[in-house]
Amino acid sequence: MVKKILIGLGIVLLAIVGFLVYSNLFPKSPRKVSEFSHQGLNIKVTYSQPFKKGRLIFGEEKDKALQPYGKYWRLGANATTDITFSKDVSFAGKPIKSGTYRMYAVPGPTSFQVSLNSEAGVFFGAREPDYTKDVIKVDVPVRESPTETEQFIINFASDSTGVNMDFVWDKIIVRVPITLQ
Repeated sequence: MVKKILIGLGIVLLAIVGFLVYSNLFPKSPRKVSEFSHQGLNIKVTYSQPFKKGRLIFGEEKDKALQPYGKYWRLGANATTDITFSKDVSFAGKPIKSGTYRMYAVPGPTSFQVSLNSEAGVFFGAREPDYTKDVIKVDVPVRESPTETEQFIINFASDSTGVNMDFVWDKIIVRVPITLQ
C-alpha cells in the first residue's frame, strides 16, 4: 500500500516538474531584452511579449478589451517592465537620472500616460506599483500603425535629436522620445 502511494506521489511530482520546465522553456509571453547604444548612452528594456491571438487589445472595458483604457498596464505580460539608462536623459521632455526604473503605462484612445517608478525588479507585474514611488509621468500620443502587429514589441530608432522608444502592438505605435541631457 505504501509503495502505491509513493509511486502515485512520484508521478504527481514528475508531472509538476514537467509542467514547470515546459512553461519556462516555452512561455506564452516570452521575456525579451531591447537595447540601444549610441554616444555612450546605453538603454536596456526587459519585458515580456504577449500575443494578440485574435483578441481586442486596447479599448473599453465593456467591450472586453485585454487592456482597457484608463487602467494600469505593465507594458507587457508576466513580470514588470524595467528600463535602465546608463546616463541622465530627457524622457519625453522630462529629466530622468541614470538608473533602473519600473516602466508602466495607462493607455487611452489618443495618448498613453507612461510612468517611470523607482520600484524596479518586481517579478509579478500584475500588481500595481506603489504610485508614491513614481519618478515621472509623461503623456505621449498614440499613432495608427500601417500594419497590425501580432506580438507586442518595444524597439528603438535613432534620429537627429536622440532616440525614439516605440511600443508597437495591434494597430498602434506609441513613441517616447529620449535625448541625452
